[in-house]
Amino acid sequence: MSSIKKFQVTFDCAEPERVARFWCEVLGYVVPPAPEGFASWDEFNRSLPPEDRDAAFACVDPTGEGPRLYFQRVPEGKVVKNRVHLDVRVGTGLVGEERLAALEAECARLIPLGAVRVRLLEADEENESCLLMQDVEGNEFCLD
Repeated sequence: MSSIKKFQVTFDCAEPERVARFWCEVLGYVVPPAPEGFASWDEFNRSLPPEDRDAAFACVDPTGEGPRLYFQRVPEGKVVKNRVHLDVRVGTGLVGEERLAALEAECARLIPLGAVRVRLLEADEENESCLLMQDVEGNEFCLD
């Protein structure tokens, strides 16, 4: 029997700190403490060579249950649909109008943070409704 491994989810992006802080707000995650010897992440960032500044940022689940999210700067922009996306589980156990209301309420909370509503995927014979969204750099995610 194999053991379950901890993992992190890595996002390629243009502005790692901006995207990380967005996801902190979405998920209730926090920015981890700055490396030992540095009073803040800004101080750590200023210690790096210019080409490495603002190249990465991370956020973590304060409960320790969820995966670490890591954001790394890449030179190219997003050009196609994500191959992997996050489903933000806000409607678990809800159906019909109650589920739609929960999805819409979370959508309304996230739009002022920079999220974009793409479209509602309505319930069918196999799946409940979910909302397709985009983060601050256009990465797709679902409110599920």
